[in-house]
Amino acid sequence: MKKILLFLTLLYCCITQGYAQRVDRSKFVKDSLDYYINRALTNWRIPGAAVCIVKDNKIVLMKAYGIKELGDPAKVDINSLFMIGSNTKAFTATMLAMLQTQNKLSLDDKVTKYLPNFKLENKPAGEMATIRDLLCHRLGLQTFQGDFTFYNTDLTRDQIIEKLGEVKAAYPFRTKWGYTNSAFLTAGQIIPVVTNKPWEIYLKETIFAPLGMINTIALTASMPKQLNRTVPHTLIDGRLSAIPYAQIDGLAPAGAISSSVNDMSKWVLALLNDGKVGARQVIPLAAIKATREPQDIVGQTHHLNGENGYQLYGLGWFLQQYDNMALVMHDGGVNGYLSSVTLVPDEHLGIIILTNTDQNALYEALRWEILDAYFKLPYRNYSDIYLERFKADQAKEQEVDKKLRDSVALNPLPALPVTAYLGKYSNSLYGHLTITQGTNNDLEIRFEHHPRMYAHLQPLGGNRFYVIFSDPTYGKAVFPFAVKNGQITGVRVKVADFVEYDPYDFKKD
Repeated sequence: MKKILLFLTLLYCCITQGYAQRVDRSKFVKDSLDYYINRALTNWRIPGAAVCIVKDNKIVLMKAYGIKELGDPAKVDINSLFMIGSNTKAFTATMLAMLQTQNKLSLDDKVTKYLPNFKLENKPAGEMATIRDLLCHRLGLQTFQGDFTFYNTDLTRDQIIEKLGEVKAAYPFRTKWGYTNSAFLTAGQIIPVVTNKPWEIYLKETIFAPLGMINTIALTASMPKQLNRTVPHTLIDGRLSAIPYAQIDGLAPAGAISSSVNDMSKWVLALLNDGKVGARQVIPLAAIKATREPQDIVGQTHHLNGENGYQLYGLGWFLQQYDNMALVMHDGGVNGYLSSVTLVPDEHLGIIILTNTDQNALYEALRWEILDAYFKLPYRNYSDIYLERFKADQAKEQEVDKKLRDSVALNPLPALPVTAYLGKYSNSLYGHLTITQGTNNDLEIRFEHHPRMYAHLQPLGGNRFYVIFSDPTYGKAVFPFAVKNGQITGVRVKVADFVEYDPYDFKKD
């Protein structure tokens, strides 16, 4: 054992000193990957992970690492559940493509054929929008637009679809790609109209059960009840902490699945085997091909190896070329989890990476590391490169936050009596928030559709307040209040970019 550890240590040192070209890259997965991952988990402070590589219809590697929850010795195993976030989207798109092969719908059918009440703020766009438009993010919305209203709230699926119709699109219809979770929800809600079964039931019957994904669950509400589950983690003021599970069943078809690396391997193996499990055709090949047809240009790619190109979007999958190979891939992020699924169909190669913290880029770095090994490209140690960038960004954020906290510590008075800020505020899309007085000049905000969350506000002087959300997913911010003729007229609310990029303006009632 000591000799093996010594060999791995020496191998790693040689690689990091620039001698990668002398190492047979085909041996990286077998001889060095385990060491690489364990080292990266420590450096990134990732409690647990699970990784699988499939090649030529066989499992090359399937292994779990670390623990399910910080402070608990229970180890992750290959059947431990992780939330996979937006890797759910490929399941939803595939089911709709399967229904097309059965002539039960067409992806080019108008949405209103199945959901007559569907509309967009741009009325002609709502009338023209097709299922395909929903599945490839081309409604004209900006990435994550509306998600503060829709994500982790108490809104039902029907209520979210109704509110989607009130979102003023950032771009003209079909002119720009913008990642829209509520659009995928809408597409998923077409499934029960066509099949008379809820999205989650149809998913279990048509994909989970036939593939043998016996541990996978479709809804986030079920996750806390599972015996073999990991726990989500994030960094709070630089300290790794367990956090509550996201409750996003209102957006279920966009991101609610929880799965294990073992179950996900069955999904990936089927997709790489033209939809077959043994002799059984579980997923029609035509459905798989439909999800991989390019629909939109996402943007340019600039890889660390100097290779530039374009990333496209199919239906539930990102598509791009890398080293002259076609990649089909998607990442998933939800409170406390990050995941990655990558397919190289021409090489019959698949990579699955699951982690139980949302503060890491290992899920991405590891994808490129494994691909480079199979493509016999030079070793670049992506994890360390990404980690250096991550730490630099964290340092900048902490510096900004420290200045704000230092300002709060000076106990500046707000420009107006604290009672002037109290009351009810409204936003036409979101709904209402209520501001009450805390201790001294502090304020507290409660949000109509986030009943489990509140925000604590501390004066920064003037009409600006330093804000900390009780749910760390929503981050920290500065809320400025609008004033006219000495009266508070509104407040601008900004949540973390992880949830939504644009702020919300609430008017005082």
